[in-house]
Amino acid sequence: MDLFEQSAGTAVNTPLAERMRPRSLEEIVGQQHLLGEGKLLRQLIEQDQLSSVIFWGPPGTGKTTLGQVIANRTSSRFVFFSAVLGSIKEVREIIAEAKQQRNYHRRKTLLFVDEIHRFNKAQQDAFLPAVEKGDVTLIGATTENPSFEINSALLSRSRVFVLEPLAAEDLKQLLQRALTDSRGLGPRNMEIEDAALDFLAEQADGDARIALGTLEVAAATAGKRKITLPVVQEAMQKKALLYDKGAEEHYNVISAFIKSIRGSDPDAALYWLARMLEAGEDPLFIVRRMIILASEDIGNADPRALQLAVAVQQAVHFVGLPEARITLAQAVTYLATAPKSNASYQGINQALAEVRKSGALAVPKHIRNAPTKLMKELDYGKGYKYAHDFKDGYADQTHLPDQLAGTVYYQPTERGYEKIIGERMHLLKAGKNRTRQ
Repeated sequence: MDLFEQSAGTAVNTPLAERMRPRSLEEIVGQQHLLGEGKLLRQLIEQDQLSSVIFWGPPGTGKTTLGQVIANRTSSRFVFFSAVLGSIKEVREIIAEAKQQRNYHRRKTLLFVDEIHRFNKAQQDAFLPAVEKGDVTLIGATTENPSFEINSALLSRSRVFVLEPLAAEDLKQLLQRALTDSRGLGPRNMEIEDAALDFLAEQADGDARIALGTLEVAAATAGKRKITLPVVQEAMQKKALLYDKGAEEHYNVISAFIKSIRGSDPDAALYWLARMLEAGEDPLFIVRRMIILASEDIGNADPRALQLAVAVQQAVHFVGLPEARITLAQAVTYLATAPKSNASYQGINQALAEVRKSGALAVPKHIRNAPTKLMKELDYGKGYKYAHDFKDGYADQTHLPDQLAGTVYYQPTERGYEKIIGERMHLLKAGKNRTRQ
C-alpha cells in the first residue's frame, strides 16, 4: 500500500507531516506562481489535461503533494513509483500495463516518479518510448537540477515547473492548521507562543516537512503545556540568532557582508557569511549579491571575479548545503582580496543619466546599418572605418552621437587588470592618423 492508497489521517503512527499532507489544490499553501488562480499548472490539473512534467524544487516544497492532488482529481489511471525503492524491471512492467490500458480500455496512465534523478540517464531511457507514444504521461519529481540530472531527450518532451522554498508566512499557516485540524494536533488543544511560531517558520528553511516534524517533537516535549520558544529550539536543536529575514537585522547583516568584501576584509566577510548561513539565509540570495558585487565593486580590475561568482551560483544549485558553504567561502575570500574598481558601475550610471537627459539622439550616419540601395544613397554607412583594417585593430572615428562626441563614461582605475586596460586605451587614442595594415 503506497502513500496514495491510504487516507492521510488513518494510521495512528503516521508522522504529522504525512497526516497534514494537502488533499486538494485549495489546501496547498505557497507556490502561487504555479497554483494561483489562472496559472498554467493549476489550469492543467483542474482540467485534467496534464502532459509530461518535471517538478523541481527543494525538499518539503510540495512535489509529492502535487502528485497526490493530481491523483485525487484525475480520471486517468494513476501510478506512483519511487526511483529509490523501485527498479527498471518494475518500470517496464508498469509501462506494459499502461500500454494495455490505452489499447484495450482507452484509459490514460499518469506515472508519478518520485526522485527521478536517482535513476541515471541511461536508466531513464526506459521511460522515453512510452512517453513518445503516449502510453504514459510522466510526472517526475526531483530535488536536483533537471538540466544536469534528467535525460535530455526526456527533458525536451516535458515541461519543467520550479517549486520554491515556502515563505515563512506559508509555513506559519501550515503550522497553525496542524495545531487545530483534527488530522493534526487539534484533538490535543495545543497552543504555541508567537515567538516560537515565528522562529519555527523562519528556521525551517522553507521545508514544510521540517516545520511539521519539529512541531510534532515540540508538542510531545511540551506535553499539555503551551509550546514555547525554548521548547521549539530544543526540538530543532537550533538557537535563535538575531537575524529576521524580513526585518531590519537581515539588511544590517547583508550590508555588513557586502561592505566587508568591498573593503577587502576577508575575515569579516567570512564572519558575516557564517552569520547568514547559521541563521538560515537562502544561499542563492547571498550568491545573487556576490554576483552584483563582482561587477559593481571589482569589475575589470579582475574580470575573473564575475566568472567565479556565476560559477558559485551553479555550484550552490548543484551541491546544496551544507557542502556549498565551502564554495561560498572560496568565492567570498576571492572577491574580498581581489583588486577593486567601480568604473563600469559609474560608467553605466553616467550613460543612463545622459540618455534620460538628452533622449534618443541620432545615430551617426557612418555607423548606421545600410542594407538597402536607398539607405546607401542616403549615405548610411558611408565613411565607416572597419577596425580590423587598421593597425592594432583600432580606427580613429566617432561612435557617439555628434552632440556627445568626446564624452568619456568609462574611466579605468590604476588597479588590477584595469591598469592594463587604461594603458591600452591611452596608447590607441594617442595614435592619431592611423594607417591601414
